[in-house]
Amino acid sequence: MFLARASANIGTRARVLNQTRSSLRCFSTRYDHDLFNPSDEHRILRSQVRDFAENEVEPQAKEFNRNEKFNIDLYRKVGELGLLGLTVDPEYGGAGADAVSSCIVHEELSAVDPAFCLSYLAHSLLFTNNLNFNGNQEQKERFLPDACSGKRIGGMCMSEPAYGTDVLGMQTTAVKNNKGGYTLNGQKMWITNGCVDDDTLGDMFLVYARTATEDTPASRSISLFLVEKGMDGFSLGTRIKDKCGMRASATAELVFEDVHVPAENLVGEEGGAVLCMMRNLEIERVALGAMSCGIARRSVEMMNAYANERKAFSQPLVNFGQI
Repeated sequence: MFLARASANIGTRARVLNQTRSSLRCFSTRYDHDLFNPSDEHRILRSQVRDFAENEVEPQAKEFNRNEKFNIDLYRKVGELGLLGLTVDPEYGGAGADAVSSCIVHEELSAVDPAFCLSYLAHSLLFTNNLNFNGNQEQKERFLPDACSGKRIGGMCMSEPAYGTDVLGMQTTAVKNNKGGYTLNGQKMWITNGCVDDDTLGDMFLVYARTATEDTPASRSISLFLVEKGMDGFSLGTRIKDKCGMRASATAELVFEDVHVPAENLVGEEGGAVLCMMRNLEIERVALGAMSCGIARRSVEMMNAYANERKAFSQPLVNFGQI
């Protein structure tokens, strides 16, 4: 597994922070420092992920995006490489790598297939990284090995039909019941990996829901739950198709109708999920930025190639000042 060489020696968070500070000092006074690959491990990781992306991901991108199909076989190959649990602790099957490593992978994958990379992000960060940092040991042992290997695919349910950016206004509820757990009711919208095809749900989700009355401050009213395919009342509403882009990444509406969620599937403390949410969105937003870098890099590469190939007035376009 190539990732072992790339990430095994990436140190603790403290060492990474010190390394970053040192790197920034070097960057301000020298020009031989590689800001985008701050260590040999990161450089190896980028090289090997780029090779995989160009040879395995890019050839399938046009077909799967045109047909609006998620490539589950390719997803499982990524699991075999050790990338699905990139930031997960090794004891649960992950690589224990840092945020820089995550950015490298997202940049390289998005440069050849942003849609596939978006599904990768939803699984590796919104579900897997989230549970690794916020779940208890039993939950991590139960869910993370299959998430890291690619045996199961996960996602995160936060947005709702009427609540996107205004996420703390969510109306999905989880009410304690006489079975010793919670009863979950509501809808979640625009869920990446909500389904793997037109009829089949994803395998497991982290679902945010309101567990307090509306007069409770939002910061203490949201809880986080693990919900699995096959739970009674949990269903696929509508697969969202004909999107402007990212068509090979499956997006769906998910419906919860009196879904019984066992108490052991509560992640963290009741009413404490806003911290989990914001903590995990930090790395997700950084990875989205890395995806944008990958898309921009590919755009410049294609523009440059065309400007060298296309001729006007008997010379390549690149020779003209405007280009």
